[in-house]
Amino acid sequence: MKSLLRSSFLGLVFAALAAPLIAATAVPEDARFKVEKLLGDIPQPMTMEMGPDGRLYFNEYGGLLKAIDLKTKQVKVIGKLEVFLQQENGFLSFALDPKFAENGWVYCLYSPIGYDGQSISRFTIKDDVLDLKSEKVLLRSAGDNTHPFGDSQSYSPADERPGRLPWDAQKSAANTMSLAGKVNRIRPKPDGTYEIPAGNLFPVGTPKTRPEIFAMGCRNPWRLSIDRATGYVYWGEVGPDANVDGPRGSRGYDEINQARKAGNFGWPYFVGDNYAYAKVDFATNAIGPLADPSRPRNTSPNNTGLNDLPPATPAFIYWPYKSPKKWPELGEGGRTACAGPVFHYSPSFEKTNGFPEHFDRCLLFWDWQRPFIKWARLDADSNLVGIEPFTNGKVVTGNSADQVKKLQPAIADGATLLKRPVHAVFGPDGCLYFMDYGETWGANRDSGLYKISYLRGNLPPIAKAALSASFGKAPLAVKLNAAGSSDPEGKAVAYTWKLQPGDRPLGVGAELSTTLTEAGNFSIELTVKDADGGEALANVPVVVGNTPPQVRFTAPQDGDFFTPGKKVAFEVAVQDAEDGNSADKATEFGLRAFVSSAFVAGDGKTEATAPGLTLMRQSDCLNCHATETPLVGPSFVAIADKYRGVKDAPETLNKKIRLGGGGVWGQVPMLAHPQHTVDEVAFMLRWILALEKGKGGPSITRGLAGEVTAPKADKAGQFVLEATYTDAGAAPAGSLGGKATVALRTRRIEAESAELNGPKNTGKTVGSTNHGHTLKFANLNLTDSQSLTVFASAGGGSKGSKVEIRLDAPDGPLLGTVGITHTGEWSKFAENKAPLTASTGRHDVYLVLVNPGKGGLMNIDWVQFNP
Repeated sequence: MKSLLRSSFLGLVFAALAAPLIAATAVPEDARFKVEKLLGDIPQPMTMEMGPDGRLYFNEYGGLLKAIDLKTKQVKVIGKLEVFLQQENGFLSFALDPKFAENGWVYCLYSPIGYDGQSISRFTIKDDVLDLKSEKVLLRSAGDNTHPFGDSQSYSPADERPGRLPWDAQKSAANTMSLAGKVNRIRPKPDGTYEIPAGNLFPVGTPKTRPEIFAMGCRNPWRLSIDRATGYVYWGEVGPDANVDGPRGSRGYDEINQARKAGNFGWPYFVGDNYAYAKVDFATNAIGPLADPSRPRNTSPNNTGLNDLPPATPAFIYWPYKSPKKWPELGEGGRTACAGPVFHYSPSFEKTNGFPEHFDRCLLFWDWQRPFIKWARLDADSNLVGIEPFTNGKVVTGNSADQVKKLQPAIADGATLLKRPVHAVFGPDGCLYFMDYGETWGANRDSGLYKISYLRGNLPPIAKAALSASFGKAPLAVKLNAAGSSDPEGKAVAYTWKLQPGDRPLGVGAELSTTLTEAGNFSIELTVKDADGGEALANVPVVVGNTPPQVRFTAPQDGDFFTPGKKVAFEVAVQDAEDGNSADKATEFGLRAFVSSAFVAGDGKTEATAPGLTLMRQSDCLNCHATETPLVGPSFVAIADKYRGVKDAPETLNKKIRLGGGGVWGQVPMLAHPQHTVDEVAFMLRWILALEKGKGGPSITRGLAGEVTAPKADKAGQFVLEATYTDAGAAPAGSLGGKATVALRTRRIEAESAELNGPKNTGKTVGSTNHGHTLKFANLNLTDSQSLTVFASAGGGSKGSKVEIRLDAPDGPLLGTVGITHTGEWSKFAENKAPLTASTGRHDVYLVLVNPGKGGLMNIDWVQFNP
């Protein structure tokens, strides 16, 4: 993500209207922010835009363009672009034409297969289908894409030696004849061509310049937004990686830039507040004078444009990795700057729960990597007044385990956690729509689309009820507790408890003890009421007369390896106080037992099952359907195969599931399911229609024993099996369920997930390695592993480095030794493989790095225990 959208962006329309500054008002109360999750499990969301039809359009990095109806939450795939996905290329952004309702035009910034770079193309959407044949290519640019490391030492990459073009940003960002490393501004014409609007950096006809350039000197511009009230352009600029100031010049800074007019924003000669870089002779390492921001010059032999460049414009806001001299509230850590929209208040927002007047003329910005979300308060002339928190705790950000752990109190108190904010827009209702990319760099189950609104008037209290016991034999003694209930405005509240059904009073007060003598299924209802009549309800189910079953896997065991594409055999045992033991009633218990499986990317912190599958287990779907085997009705895979790509299939099936139907798969009709909402059925269908036979995706199998297919992709993550058993109940008490999970490891394990003694976790690799350093992988079963592959790079003087594989201690039994190829560059990785001596049982496995007397041995990306 650090270099996603290393390319030019298309600015379509600038407005030039002035707007007065509205006086700042009282800081809004956190309790008035309402956060709703509209959609989850979005594979690598990138950008979004509100359509004239009220739907929110958004794109995914892998090529899909979608639209979500904000009322029904129904998602429709509009089309898919075939994109090149290596080296952080992909479907990067899009924009709807200002007259989209009339012409259906959409402009897409994407990486076509077979072309080295990005294309800005216009497509036509007709009847909710993206017409790929309608493509009109407006601009093509390779993006700045200058190699950021190597001999530049993470300072300015301005290497002018022969054959070093990829290491010289003067060829692109500082080149007035290149569209790369720029913000380009054009006005598209109906015939698919474009014209140059007035006000760009170089007038049409200026020798050695491209008239499309609006802003030059950009290292990595992305998350561009235009303030429609002023025409000013804002974007995030991901900066270089140097940690400290040095003889070559400034340390790295990320930037939020503001372009009031066309200009030069300095790269690769300046960063941050025009902090300069020196002229370096990369052949001799001789360091020359610092660049002059008032008169920057590009004399590189790789430059095809002007030598004398426009004066450099300093960044609007900027921050380094650590120890910021300015804006310490932006903290320390990784950096990926993103500019969001400027908010403009309207009195109509009072009726639509839009954001309050307090934020008028504030620029929203955030950091995708660190992460944080902030407001930049602007004055009447769009000058920066100060930086303020987004909310004081209603929305919190964090993507590392340590961050999330620290935020747990806020999350438990009702705050919404965003892992990696990626894009935001304000709707015509004044509400904020936020995309969360999720925890890792890949596709994340915890990604999501959120709507944030602001409530006015009397706020109802918050009701939270807790029981000391929610099931058990009759009579059941229960202590009731309303701890956690409160009034957002601090008003006094009253507590009333009832037993439902029957509206039977249990008592009043924040705490209460009662005994439930009647067997059956009930709910205990808490009503919390404030002095102004606002009230809230909380219901907690309780089962009297039954206890839940105890479920466990006898095979496989948690932490075992799985082999991609191969079958995994499972066995489940159940013990239930009322039903008995599964060993004695295998057939009877098997009818009520289900095992679901799903691949969870990353380190397994995300949910093991999709929301749709969870809803289906709670319904009666699995009585008639299985994943790949027909039962009373067709298999879910057969349904997916039949309706895959069929227009309006999700809407048709949604209606049929809720209202019932028949005749498609045979004579047995499908019963109606009126208990499910349109949204719930949409989640179910999203899971069903994504299934493909033999792909090892999320699946479900009935029975206490059987096999599931592991996913074919050999990438880091876990293959999670979840067994559920629902007992027969103990009338009049209803059924209760129990579950157990096991998480199987991919044979490929990310090196940074190890317990490190010496090396450093860089975020994507393990580096800064010396002789004797170790990586510990806990509790592995290597019974069926015969060799080990280490994916590593080795540069500098690290020839002869090795990795020893030892059991239970750094000096424990030696299973094998892997020699590490000297790749010559730290960014160049290679696979290194060696056999392993057989072992049995579970052990802590230590990788010991060996090269006596040397440091800087290797960077390790992943290790793989091969079957």
